[in-house]
Amino acid sequence: MYEDKTLVCKDCGKEFVFTAGEQEFYASRGFENEPQRCKACRDARKNATRGTREMFEATCAACGKVARVPFQPREDRPVYCSECFAKMKENG
Repeated sequence: MYEDKTLVCKDCGKEFVFTAGEQEFYASRGFENEPQRCKACRDARKNATRGTREMFEATCAACGKVARVPFQPREDRPVYCSECFAKMKENG
């Protein structure tokens, strides 16, 4: 029913694809307008409205490297760097 469409971003002017799956998702949510910005410009716009996030330093419980995390580490819970966290998530 839906076919991929090539649209032009109103911010950067680059072409991007509005996939059939995305169109189906938009329709299921009742959205009537097509997106006007590419993913990169949507993300940039979203992040511009957010305040800067305070980051904390912690030592990774697996490898010992310094990790920067967006939450206050606690003594009773291990903290992992992004690499070790991804490995743990892969392994279940």
